[in-house]
Amino acid sequence: MARFKDFGAGVVGEAVEPLSFKLHGDEFKCVDQIQGKVLLDLVSESNNSDDPAAAARIINVFFSTVLQTDEYTRFNELLESKDRIVSVETLGEITAWLVEEYTSRPTEGPEVS
Repeated sequence: MARFKDFGAGVVGEAVEPLSFKLHGDEFKCVDQIQGKVLLDLVSESNNSDDPAAAARIINVFFSTVLQTDEYTRFNELLESKDRIVSVETLGEITAWLVEEYTSRPTEGPEVS
């Protein structure tokens, strides 16, 4: 008997609820699901880099990936505002929360015969 497993379409779980967060009174809407590779890249880069610039790049890529396109533009404008400051710690908290939300889906899909 050959070793084989069909992973179907590669999507884990059913339809998911919309994901959003609020910062400085503005709500930002995220995409419902992201590629697993995005999370793997985030973990890999954050663990393997002592370079703060590299860490900043991966966080920017992460937000540009998880936020809907028009939302990312507004989010980036907020981060560049001189009046409404967003600390590095807050960005880290948002990132951690989003990662938790994206990974809290069931980890095993249905068995495919």
